[in-house]
This record gives sequence, C-alpha cells and structure tokens, in this order.
Amino acid sequence: MIYTCTLNPSVDYIVHLDELHVGELNRSLKTFTFPGGKGINVSRVLKRFGVDSTALGFVGGFTGGFIESELRKEGIACDFVHVPGQTRINVKLKAGRETEINGEGPMIADDDATQLIAKVGALSAGDVLVLAGSAPMSLSADMYERLAARAVKRRVRLVVDTSGPALEALLACRPFLAKPNHHELAELFGAAVLTKKEIILYGRRLVERGVEHLIVSMGGAGAFYFGREATLFAEAPKGTVKNSVGAGDSMVAGFLAAWASGTSIEEAFAYSVAAGSATAFSEDLCTKEEVEALVDRVHIVHL
Repeated sequence: MIYTCTLNPSVDYIVHLDELHVGELNRSLKTFTFPGGKGINVSRVLKRFGVDSTALGFVGGFTGGFIESELRKEGIACDFVHVPGQTRINVKLKAGRETEINGEGPMIADDDATQLIAKVGALSAGDVLVLAGSAPMSLSADMYERLAARAVKRRVRLVVDTSGPALEALLACRPFLAKPNHHELAELFGAAVLTKKEIILYGRRLVERGVEHLIVSMGGAGAFYFGREATLFAEAPKGTVKNSVGAGDSMVAGFLAAWASGTSIEEAFAYSVAAGSATAFSEDLCTKEEVEALVDRVHIVHL
C-alpha cells in the first residue's frame, strides 16, 4: 500500500481574472477549488492511474472537512489526524502573471504529532510512504526525521519530496525515491546554480550515499534520473504551461504508478516526465489519458 503524508495541506482556491486591479473591485472569470498539498496531489494523481493510496497528515475545521470529502469523492482513503483550528486556504490569482497568497496553517500540538507518528509506526514492510511538502511552523524541526525513523524501522520504502534541511536529513535515511528540483539540489550542495555536468556529478553522489532512485526535475528543460543501474536524461514535451502547481508531485506519482505496474525504469521515468508535463499543461492535475498522450513524446537518453 502507498501512503502519502501532507503535514500542511490546503484548500487551493484558484481565481482567473482578465487583469488584477489592486485596491479596486475585481470580478473573476472562473474559479476552481481543489484539495491541495504535495502528498495529497500525489494521491490524486495515483488514483487517476488506478493506484490506491491512503492520505495521512493533519486537517482541521470546515476546510479540513472539504479536503476529506473531496478525496473520498475521488475514491481516495483518508486517515488524517484531526486538529483544532482550520486547514489553510491558499489563493492563486491568475491574471497574466500568477500571484499566490498562502494562508497560515493550524497549530499542531505535541499530542497530534504523536498520533501521526503512531500511524506511520503501524505501516507494514514493503509499504511506501511519501513524505512531501513543507511542515507547519508549530511542528518540531525534526518531525520528518521522526516519521522517517519509524518508517525505516518498519522497513517501509521512503519517497522524499521536500527541500532544505528536511531534504538533507531524509536523504540520510537512504530513500527509495527522492525528487528534488535543480534549485533544491543546488541548495543541498551549497551552490547558487548548477550546470548539467554538476547535476550529473551530484546526482550520482547521492546514489552512492544510498538513494535508490533519484529524479532531478528542471521544468521545461527536462529531467535527470539517477540509479544504480543507469543515468538518464529526458527532454520534456513542449506545450503551453497553464498551471505551476503540482507538476513535481505528478512526476512522483507517475513514477510510482509505473513502477507499481512492473515497468522498466526507463518507462517509469518517461511516465514521470509525461505526468509532470501534462499537469503543467492543464488547469488541474493530469489525467491518465493526458499522460499517455504525451509519454511517447518524452525522449530519453542514456548517459
């Protein structure tokens, strides 16, 4: 079973405008409301590929109830810890350029954190746990490490999609899959930017340190895959970018869905890149049909 963990989920409220006039009344052209958060996005894309998962994390109030209701409508199992306060609302204003206003998440008490750690401690060997996104400020800085330690003890496969100190700490747990983007990889090694040669150098170094599968995404410039058996580069399909949210999460889901079906690493990587591109080209997260329409346009090179 795949479990996704989102420590700071959100209700994503997306507003399309012709033009944003600050300090004046603005009328929307269209709006969308989605359950948000990186782990939740992974669960939603997995379901579209026909792969079941259970969403873990913290939710609170009517906004948390909305997230649970929407996920269950999509057939996604939920096992959230319920907390006082409201799950945050993130507003994304699209008027030519995109403006984001991210809300503040609820306070997470120590008892709430302990409940989530216990849920992870009940997972079984061979399960997959996706740790994705940022953590609320009210949680201890080592929350991800505590979750990962429980998972490793249970011989659960870890998937890591976060950044900064949390990413560095989780890489020490020898994850099954990690998916930093090129900016996060540069930060990890104390660099401002990385050339492609440096990405290859540092990617291979992380595999030597115990990461089983590593995908480094670069948006429209493509992506790298690193593993014990191969180093690959994929050119991303060309298209009109409509959505900046969830492309990286879709890459994680695309790889896991293909891997779960027993495909080759090359095909799993191609599905990962196609899924990220399909989400970038649509208003919501990608569908299986959109991904399969793109996957043959992903050109993979062995390095």
